[in-house]
Amino acid sequence: MRWSTKCDHLKLPLADGKNYFTDVANAETLLRLVQSVPSPKAEPIKVWLAKVGYERMQEMSDPARALERARATGKHMAAAKSGFSNA
Repeated sequence: MRWSTKCDHLKLPLADGKNYFTDVANAETLLRLVQSVPSPKAEPIKVWLAKVGYERMQEMSDPARALERARATGKHMAAAKSGFSNA
């Protein structure tokens, strides 16, 4: 598969203030691109993606898990915002 056929181009501003055409892609294309990288440096990201994907599959079969994750995330974000993170 040629990734360039899956990417679009948008003019985005860069640090010099000028707009340049930049490759952009949707989330699915980016995730497939990460999966296709044959580098040991990409392996931790691949493992994380597999873990998160598995967790979401579990949440689909047991919505209570999704609610618990949302509650925990909310508590963590509130604690971080107040400056008292216990994570």
